[in-house]
Amino acid sequence: MKHFLRFHVPRGNISVAVREYYTEETPGGSLIQARPLGSAQHKLGLESGAAAAQGCWGDASTSPDAVKRSHWCNVAYWEHRTRVGRLYTVYEQSVSIFYDLPQGNGFCLGQLNLDNRSETVRRTRSKIGYGILLSKEPDGVWAYNRSEHPIFVNSPTLDIPNCRTLIVRKVMPGYSIKVFDYEKSCLLQHTAELDYADGPYDPNSVRISFAKGWGPCYSRQFITSCPCWLEILLSNNR
Repeated sequence: MKHFLRFHVPRGNISVAVREYYTEETPGGSLIQARPLGSAQHKLGLESGAAAAQGCWGDASTSPDAVKRSHWCNVAYWEHRTRVGRLYTVYEQSVSIFYDLPQGNGFCLGQLNLDNRSETVRRTRSKIGYGILLSKEPDGVWAYNRSEHPIFVNSPTLDIPNCRTLIVRKVMPGYSIKVFDYEKSCLLQHTAELDYADGPYDPNSVRISFAKGWGPCYSRQFITSCPCWLEILLSNNR
């Protein structure tokens, strides 16, 4: 089972207001815990999770001073097997990644040029729209789908422990998911490194595909078969 949070984001503002969550059956029976933001249980969970993860992820502080000192992730944009543009370094607590948003702040994918794009890539790029909002929280990293099409997510902390089957989560428009859990990441560091058929294993990365899924349940077996996707390279202050 997996839990997603329902939220509303004003088009001209990246602030997020969570409304509700629901459950959905997924192959493998894995579970993602989610609570409405702002609730007493959610705040308690964030505090306990941050305390547990502080040992291997450093200072979990998200104060403005802490954010300015160092970046918390780099974002790479890919089209199939080709990386387009430079790495986008994120210093603020949240970042909006979109195709073309007037007066928007963040990573604008529409400005990244590449010669001889295929028609499949062009169609997929047109579906990115308002894209996603990545937010660094005390318990992990959350992705909020602001577009009008699904996004597909994979990360080490979303996979089922001791299972070699790749797990790709589908997140519908208007929903969010914790794409990376700091506490789970600390536990996974004590396990053996896994080998994935679709590329090297990076314990501190997240992969997000726009509109197109991949993995055992799709015709595209590998992330590099997706027309437009992101690689989120997290920094754990090592």
